[in-house]
Amino acid sequence: MLLPRARHRFTATGDSPRHDYELTVSAGIAADAELIPVGELLQAALRPATGLALPVGPAGDIRLAIDGSLSAEAYRLRVTRDGVEIAGGSPAGVFYGCQSLVQLLPPEIHRRARVDGVRWTVPVAEVDDEPRFAWRGTMLDVVRHFMPKHDVMRFIDLMAMHKLNVLHFHLTDDQGWRVEIRKYPRLTEVGGWRHESAIGAEPDAPGDGRPHGGFYTQADLREIVDYAAARFVTVVPEIESPGHVQAALAAYPELGVVDGPFEVWPKWGINPNVLNAEESTVQFFLDVFDEVMDIFPSPFIGVGGDECPREQWAASPRVQQRIRELGLADDSSVQNWFIGRLGERLRERGRRIFAWDEVLEGELADDALVLSWRGMAGAAVAARRGYDVISCPDDVVYLDYRQSDGPDEPIPVSIPVTVRDAYRFNPVPVELDETEARHVLGGQANIWTEYMDSPRTVDFFAFPRLCAIAEVLWSGAGGDEHDFMMRLDEHLRRLDAIGVEYRHDAGPRPWQRRPGIQGRPETRAQREAHIARLLAGLPGA
Repeated sequence: MLLPRARHRFTATGDSPRHDYELTVSAGIAADAELIPVGELLQAALRPATGLALPVGPAGDIRLAIDGSLSAEAYRLRVTRDGVEIAGGSPAGVFYGCQSLVQLLPPEIHRRARVDGVRWTVPVAEVDDEPRFAWRGTMLDVVRHFMPKHDVMRFIDLMAMHKLNVLHFHLTDDQGWRVEIRKYPRLTEVGGWRHESAIGAEPDAPGDGRPHGGFYTQADLREIVDYAAARFVTVVPEIESPGHVQAALAAYPELGVVDGPFEVWPKWGINPNVLNAEESTVQFFLDVFDEVMDIFPSPFIGVGGDECPREQWAASPRVQQRIRELGLADDSSVQNWFIGRLGERLRERGRRIFAWDEVLEGELADDALVLSWRGMAGAAVAARRGYDVISCPDDVVYLDYRQSDGPDEPIPVSIPVTVRDAYRFNPVPVELDETEARHVLGGQANIWTEYMDSPRTVDFFAFPRLCAIAEVLWSGAGGDEHDFMMRLDEHLRRLDAIGVEYRHDAGPRPWQRRPGIQGRPETRAQREAHIARLLAGLPGA
C-alpha cells in the first residue's frame, strides 16, 4: 500500500523542511516490552542509511504504542516537528504504521549502507488507516524453480514492506519436492531434483540438459516461518494432492495408479500421473501432513486439489474396485474423498484445509477455504454455498502472465496483465449480496515460476504489479488509477534503492528478454473459452 491515498484520511501540513520532523543523533524509539521487537525492526530499517543509533528503549522521539480502540491491524500515525507517534490496535498495526513512516522518508532510506548528503526528514502529517481485507497474500512457487532460503526471506521483506500478510508457499508438484519429511527421506533425496528443465512453454519444448533442484530442511522452514512471523506474515504451506504428484511418485512409485518407475518431471503443464486410492497411500500423506503441521503453525494448510486428471482412475480395475468398496459415486468422487480424508486429519489438529476451486465440483467440508483461480466464478459459487474464499483470478493476479503484447516479453504466456489490470482487481464478485460477500476473506497474487529461473526474474514478473495488488488488498478496489500511477513512480525509487529488478514501463531491459524461446500467448477470447471449458463441471458457475 503506497501513501498517500485520500481514503486513508492522510493529511499533511507545512510547506518547507522547517515544518518537518528530522531524524538526528538524539533520536530514539520508545516502546514498551510488547513492542520492542517491532521497534527493533524499525531501528534495523532506519539505521543503515542514516548511520544513526536510534536506540530502542523507554524514551524517544518516535513513540510506539498499543491503542485498544483500534482494530488489530489498524494504525494511527502522527508526525509533528517534535517527533512521531505510531499507535496500533496490536503489534501488527504498529508494524504497519512503521512501514508507512519509512515510506514518508526519502527513498534512500532503503539503502543498506550510510548515505551522505540526505536530510532524513518526515513531513508533518496525520494518517489513520486500516486494511480492507484480512488475507493479503502472495503465492510463491518454489517447485518449478527453487528459491534459496535467503531469497525467500528477502521476498518476505518485500511483502511486509507492502503490508502483505500471507505467503502461500507452494512446496510440492510434479517437478520437485521441496520440504524435508523425515519419515520418507526419498521425497527429497529423489524427488528434490530433476535431470533438466523444459525451455519454453510448448509441450515439445526442448530440455536444457541441466539438473535442477533443492529443498528446505525442517530447520530451514522453521527459520522462514519465524522470520515471517516477526514481520506479521503467515506462511501457509501447500502439499499437492491427488494430482501434481510425480515428484512423490519418483521417490515412492507404489503411491501411483500405474506401475513405475517415474522420473521427477522435467516438463511443464498437467501431468497424467495421479495417486491411487489405497489406504496405505492415504496414510502416507497423513504422515506427511503431520510433519508439515509440526513445522507450520498456520491455521490453514494447503492440500492442492487442482488440475487432477481422472483417466488413470477410470482405466484402473483396482481403483474401480476401491470406488465400489468406498461407496463412491464415480471416478470424479475419488479426488474429494482423498481431500476429505486429509481434511479430517487437519481438523483433528485444529487446522482448516485450503484448496483450489476444482474441489467445489464435489462435496467439501464446511470449514474449507477455497482458492478461486479460474476467473471469479469459483469465488461466487463458493461464497453462495457458504465457504470462505480467497480470490486469485488468473486474468488479473497471475504474475507469470506476460506484461504486454510487445515482442520482447520473455517467454510470453497467456494474456497480457499490466500494472493497470492488476490495479483493477476486485476480490469480491460484484454479484454477491452483503452476507455472501463476507465469505471473501481477501485475495492474493500467484507467482508460478516455470519461466522464472532466478530470483531476479521473479522480481521482473512480480514488480510493480504486486505493488498494485497490495494496494487493492489493503485499501479495497476502486481507487483513482491516475493517482496510483503517479504515486507508483515515486515508489519505484524505493524499489531501485532496495535493488528490485522490476519491469520498467518502457518494457523489459535487454537482459530481461528471452529471445528465441517460445511462449504460449493467448487472446482474451481464447483465454475466456479455455476457462469456460474448465468450469464446465462446476455447478452454479
